[in-house]
Formats: sequence, C-alpha cells, structure tokens
Amino acid sequence: MNPLNNKITAVFIPVKNIEKARDWYCDLLDKEPHDDFPGGHLYVIELDGLNVVLDSKIYREETILKTPAFHFDTDNIEESYQYMESKGVELLSDIQFGHFFNFKDLDGNHMMVCER
Repeated sequence: MNPLNNKITAVFIPVKNIEKARDWYCDLLDKEPHDDFPGGHLYVIELDGLNVVLDSKIYREETILKTPAFHFDTDNIEESYQYMESKGVELLSDIQFGHFFNFKDLDGNHMMVCER
C-alpha cells in the first residue's frame, strides 16, 4: 500500500524579502497579514485546499519560477484581468483563449490565473 496521499497541500514560492512578499500577496489575495514567520524565512497563506508558502531561504536568481507551477482560480477571467491591471501587477499576456493569463509577482516569479 502506498503511504502517500493523492493530495498536494502546499506550493513553495521563492521570494527575496519575506515581509514585502507577504504584503504583496496578502493585498493581491485580500488576506489579512499576520506576523508569523516560521523559521524566520517562511510565510504561509492559507487558501482553499492549498497553501502558498513564501520562502526567502530558497530565493536565488536561478530558483525564480519562469513558468507557472500552478494557477489561481477565478470565476471571471475578464474581471480578474482588470483587477490585476488596477493593482499595477506586471501582466505577461493578454487573456489567452478566453481562459487564462500570466503575470509576475514582485520577485519575477511567473504565475497564472485561470477560469475554470
């Protein structure tokens, strides 16, 4: 019997400055920031079913995500695109196939928003 669960519960994102990254992601995701930094280099943002873990210990130029490792879900891709524009987020694409677009975080990690 396989002891591993068929579930992923966290995704790690390399960030240069943990406090700045916390503030940026919490603002983007409309989460109230807290001051809990496990190990001094981690910040966990709890989402539905998956935690985003910001990690300043793994940050190096070569660890920046150059392709999205996951996507944030949305029920309205056009509204989400306009929201990102209003936040001044660096958008890497227009809405593709009426379904998704890519953007960068503060540290240059490539992310995706996808309408499911």
